[in-house]
Amino acid sequence: MEKLSTAASLFGVVVAAAALAIAVVGGEAAVVEQTFMVHEMNVTHLCNTTRIYVVNGQFPGPTVDVTEGDTVVVHVINRLPHGLTIHWHGVRQMRSCWADGAGYVTECPIRPGGEKTYRFNVTGQVGTLWWHAHVTCLRATINGAFIIRPRDGKYPFPTPAKDVPIIIGNGRSRTIGELLIGLDLRQIMHLFGLMYAISLIAGEWWELDLIELDRRMLDGNFDDNPLSATINGKLGDLSNCSGTVEESFVLDVKRGESYLLRVINTALFSEYYFKVAGHTFTVVGADGNYLTPYKTDMVTVAPGEAIDVLMFADAPPAYYHMVALANQPPPPDLQIPQLTSRGLVRYAGAAMDSNNLPMPMPVMPDQHNTMPSYYFRRNLTGLALPEQQQRHRVPAHVDERLLITLGLGSICRGGNTTTCKRGRSPETVVVATMNNVSFHHTNATALLEHYYDGTPEGVYTEDFPVRPPRPFNYTDRELIPAGPLEAALEPTAKAMRLRRFRYNASVEIVFQSTTLLQSDSNPMHLHGYDVFVLAQGLGNFDPKKDVEKFNYHNPQLRNTVQVPRGGWAAIRFLADNPGMWYLHCHFEFHIIMGMATAFIVEDGPTPETSLPPPPPEFKRCGTNGLSQP
Repeated sequence: MEKLSTAASLFGVVVAAAALAIAVVGGEAAVVEQTFMVHEMNVTHLCNTTRIYVVNGQFPGPTVDVTEGDTVVVHVINRLPHGLTIHWHGVRQMRSCWADGAGYVTECPIRPGGEKTYRFNVTGQVGTLWWHAHVTCLRATINGAFIIRPRDGKYPFPTPAKDVPIIIGNGRSRTIGELLIGLDLRQIMHLFGLMYAISLIAGEWWELDLIELDRRMLDGNFDDNPLSATINGKLGDLSNCSGTVEESFVLDVKRGESYLLRVINTALFSEYYFKVAGHTFTVVGADGNYLTPYKTDMVTVAPGEAIDVLMFADAPPAYYHMVALANQPPPPDLQIPQLTSRGLVRYAGAAMDSNNLPMPMPVMPDQHNTMPSYYFRRNLTGLALPEQQQRHRVPAHVDERLLITLGLGSICRGGNTTTCKRGRSPETVVVATMNNVSFHHTNATALLEHYYDGTPEGVYTEDFPVRPPRPFNYTDRELIPAGPLEAALEPTAKAMRLRRFRYNASVEIVFQSTTLLQSDSNPMHLHGYDVFVLAQGLGNFDPKKDVEKFNYHNPQLRNTVQVPRGGWAAIRFLADNPGMWYLHCHFEFHIIMGMATAFIVEDGPTPETSLPPPPPEFKRCGTNGLSQP
């Protein structure tokens, strides 16, 4: 456990009450209540002491462990010198848009020294989600697993002996023994599952202050990189400084037992390949939804995604390396250092080899080979249980069709708006775009308040384009390096342009990755919704041919869709959740640089199908762009 700084005295009492809950008895819904104290903490890695931001002294933060149908109540106390919100990534938030936690979209950040209570239900979802800060780059260290268990305790796959969240990213777990103090037996029974929630969270280790990192990326800076990858907050023994090897995450197993690994990618920059030497996986879920079981020896997880896999401990008792490797496009794309972290799977009764033989290592793909990511996702299909058939039925008709190109562009600095030199010139700021619009993030107000109050004038418009302004060869590799070909396509509008849908409209979107100044993939996350992933492909989407590939029978339901490098992905959803819902790429530099918009979903015909008023705990924006006291 990391040693706490002086902040420890601030939340000693809070930690003891951090997971108070009304127990689930006989399958009945419960109220699960936790307190998040957000504060600064000093940690030492790679010979440097770095001040980071954490929740309750934990890195990653505490797991929220609930049962389908429960009501979740989380009290957030902000002891940072910065404002922040907490987003419940993947929770559908049916008619609870006010609790979504998207900074400056659904609420203004919680002021330094302020508090906020989030209250919402979890229904119709089972599996692994996660939570994270949603202002600037703070999610690099302020994050944790969000586990929803089936109400009847039964899975559509063999019940594992233990479930283990694997958080690939920044984070470190601590014991929760002190959380049991003062709880009665029923409450302890409800928390028992939490004791096994040691998420496999993937991410990166940053020594640069995260607020400064945000400022630099906002100015189009691509020069800052993390120092290492992490698994559950541990850098692993591939990282060392002055001969001191970093600690590795260790997963203890018993031969003959199965383990549900909840793999979450919290990284700011990278998609990861994850393997365990000598073992295979069965993928059974993703983003809080079941999948048709799929066997593989490698999991691919993009930022924002959560993948559930079963691992059977059937190898000879020994030590085995697990490896998380970040992939990236090859040159001429800009390159970041190779990010790799490794941990250990340790069998009960196994001893370190006395002859110092090397522990088995998995064979990893080349970091520049992104095709395994593409084929991994193409092999996944949805699994609907009988009681879920209606929700898992793809809308047969389409009311709204959008083709959205994803790439980079530029805007001129200063007052020069049209005649500046392009091609990564100092006269321009590189921005991320959707249909040549770069989202202008406000830092003064929340869009949902203006929508609810009927005062959008001067704040946002509702004319986000349904197609790119001009067609071109979206995946032409000649567009990656700066030059006259891409310069003609760079000019970008910086604006807050949204799109409105009527209630119950069926929406189909084709996301098209482009090669403008880079050829990266794009993990697109839509708040408030799960979407059907109908198909994906390489190259440019061709509506005359590619529609034939659409899977209407058993597509995946996802909240984060990885649009492949040099390719496209088609999704469809029913706009049945009224409110204001943020859509953005989950690469942090893309979101900061403007690859985002928001969808307005109108009220339905009844109070039960309409956005309710703000709840009593909601705090409106103050004049300084932070929540009111």
